[in-house]
Amino acid sequence: MYGAVLDAEGSRIEVGEAAVICENAVLRGSAVASDQPVLVDDHVFVGPHATLLGCEVGRCAYVATTATVLQCARLGAGSVVAVGALVHARTVLPDEYFVPPHTVALDAPVRLLAPGDPGLAEAVGRVGFAQVAFGVDAEWTDRISRYEHIAEVRVAEFGAHADDEVLNLG
Repeated sequence: MYGAVLDAEGSRIEVGEAAVICENAVLRGSAVASDQPVLVDDHVFVGPHATLLGCEVGRCAYVATTATVLQCARLGAGSVVAVGALVHARTVLPDEYFVPPHTVALDAPVRLLAPGDPGLAEAVGRVGFAQVAFGVDAEWTDRISRYEHIAEVRVAEFGAHADDEVLNLG
């Protein structure tokens, strides 16, 4: 739909038959840390303002409005990621699994944590997101160093397009 962003960034994006990618959804592949395509199977619904980053979405899955699925995660067939939910990096959802609204799903086997859960920060730290997404190996507790390195990786990735030309296909 209008306003959706599909950005392969050196990888690829595949969208299956009868899949719906709603307005302002973002699908972004990457090859920064490893080849992380976005693979959306048949009959998938990706809601408005949803974000899929380097992940796989099985057939007949439903990714609701503002839901996010991070790098190397896999959603099983018929799974649901409800409004505002987050499926963290490397998480594997079984077929027909339901992630409730505004919940964080992580690990394999999957476990669910509420936003206010006192163990959430530690659990997210164990995921190793900076390594998975950006190839940055930095301690979870050293946020300044980690984000500095992540910013450098992103600047280099996007800077590679500084000389891109807009083609007039009309």
